[in-house]
Amino acid sequence: MQSTFASVGPHAGLLEWLASHDVEYEVHEHPVSFTARETAHAEGVDPHTFAKVVAVATDTGRALLVVDALDHVDMRKARKLLGAHDVRLLTEEEIDQLAPGCDVGALPALGQLFGIPMYADYAVREDVQISFNAGSHRFTVRVDRAQWESATGVSYGDLAEDSDRRPAWSRS
Repeated sequence: MQSTFASVGPHAGLLEWLASHDVEYEVHEHPVSFTARETAHAEGVDPHTFAKVVAVATDTGRALLVVDALDHVDMRKARKLLGAHDVRLLTEEEIDQLAPGCDVGALPALGQLFGIPMYADYAVREDVQISFNAGSHRFTVRVDRAQWESATGVSYGDLAEDSDRRPAWSRS
């Protein structure tokens, strides 16, 4: 299994994939960071425009789920969106097999690069530009969201946990 921060640059195929699909991008290097929130801070971007990528397995296959850096994937909503009976996070070993050359926990928001479908929370659709890990804990890319959307064929749905944690009886 590879180290959690072995990459010395962006994932080898990422920049080529973006260029071949006419997605303009900027590469940014920053100090090593391990969470989407930390990475957004290191990049100096709004965490609402930094895409957190979560790799999952279902009873029918694998998928990438994308939410804003401040959000968490609601697995019940993921099951519903994916039409699956069971959804679980991929293990580190499974991520290594799915995305060789990527640091674990730094998958780029490009399901096609790994041959799997990708789904994003509706909130991602509101951003003009988005940033995401470039397969490394030290590099990110920033892209035009509309170009990324067109090139990747991402599907949108309700994936993020509801932020109102008050009991149902106390909500208006």
